[in-house]
Amino acid sequence: MFNKIMKRGQRKPSKSEAIEPPIPTSSTPNVTVNHASRLAAASPQPVTLATVPQNPGTVEALPMLRDVPLSERHVVFIKKLQICCFLYDFSDTMKHVRQKEIKRQTVAELVDMVQSGSCKMNEIMQEELIKMISVNIFRCLPPASHENTGSEAGDPEEDEMFMDPSWPHLQLVYELLLRYVVSSETDTKIAKRYLDHSFVLKLLDLFDSEDMREREYLKTILHRIYGRFMVHRPFIRNAINNIFYQFMFETERYSGIAELLEILGSIINGFALPMKEEHKLFLVRALIPLHKPKCIASYHQQLSYCITQFVEKDYRLADTVIRGVLKYWPITNCGKEVLFLGELEEILEVTQSAEFQRCMVPLFRKIARSLNSSHFQVAERALFWWNNEHIVALIAENRHVILPVIFDALEKNIRGHWNQAIIGLSSNVRRMFLEMDAELFEECQRQHEEREGRAGQLEEQRVLTWKRLEEAAAQFTDDDKMDFA
Repeated sequence: MFNKIMKRGQRKPSKSEAIEPPIPTSSTPNVTVNHASRLAAASPQPVTLATVPQNPGTVEALPMLRDVPLSERHVVFIKKLQICCFLYDFSDTMKHVRQKEIKRQTVAELVDMVQSGSCKMNEIMQEELIKMISVNIFRCLPPASHENTGSEAGDPEEDEMFMDPSWPHLQLVYELLLRYVVSSETDTKIAKRYLDHSFVLKLLDLFDSEDMREREYLKTILHRIYGRFMVHRPFIRNAINNIFYQFMFETERYSGIAELLEILGSIINGFALPMKEEHKLFLVRALIPLHKPKCIASYHQQLSYCITQFVEKDYRLADTVIRGVLKYWPITNCGKEVLFLGELEEILEVTQSAEFQRCMVPLFRKIARSLNSSHFQVAERALFWWNNEHIVALIAENRHVILPVIFDALEKNIRGHWNQAIIGLSSNVRRMFLEMDAELFEECQRQHEEREGRAGQLEEQRVLTWKRLEEAAAQFTDDDKMDFA
């Protein structure tokens, strides 16, 4: 092991290592050199974050990197990273004001440096940079301000948005990480040693932050990491999968589900055909069950996009997806039912006739129930399906199956729904079927009248049965009274 370390310490500099660590001199007595991972008996040890001072009061502003000689730039760079490792209490705006401003200016300078590519970083500098970023962003998140477990999430536009008081500084650190990941100067072979699986997992944990600004940065950074580091792609997909499982089956509370689904929407869009079995299992086991939680409104738009992308990629998945959505169909949640109806309309727009025929009977049984909903928005959303030309074409092609399923629901709406708009829309749909196939329409109407007649007879029989029971009970009571008398 010692020989390996010796060889590593004596390796030739690569092109990316344009700035080598200088030998410490007496002019920098306060700099401790101690990098345990790169010890070499015959070579000097570079400055590291292991010697970060613990007293924030000792922070001093350093000269700009562009004003420092090239031979000393590495030492100044590490010192700047040390300054950026100080953590302050940002809830108290009057505490450590000067030190906070020095840190802000230092991080901003590092962002400009990485973005411009004016100072190429060697491997040691990159490692220390990631360590500094980790110290700042990987932290315990504050307790959730509200619990979604067991209750429906509120409207995100009406709820008061959480604003992290440390965000002005955190944003610069996130910007630095983003610029490092996307920089053309960043060698992915070196960077992947520090942006490893452990780093990615900690990054994913931060998606539970209630600060929407932080989640937006995390979404962009993770997406860029997924794009540049191919070795991490399966791991990232599996890690997101596990977050979904924990959310669905344990907590039903996680702030970043929508952002993770946005990343997945882009990933799914890039899937090659034929689609791998792994991706189909992800659809069935993770994405479709995401329809179950009550707080689906907070991420339904992104979920619907992901689901539709799968069907667009492979039209044969339409039947699986539609049956999966029907499995989690809400019974008493009208707002959720409206969302499902909109999602199914989007799915049907990319569904072909063969797949539609496999699931049309259970699908339109659900639609018949929605048509008769006492909540006018649910019935209205279902009736709006007949404004979609593609869906109307599918219905017309299979009218002999669909019309008998929903005819009773249409008639019930026309005769007795409380909302005049629903009555008018139901009449329009009824007229469309009449124009499609008058003979089929008349047959369905005849069968409907027969069912109504039988239902009337059954109701009369039920009333007579109860009347006889009441008379028998009354007679029994009178006999009891005579016996006691």
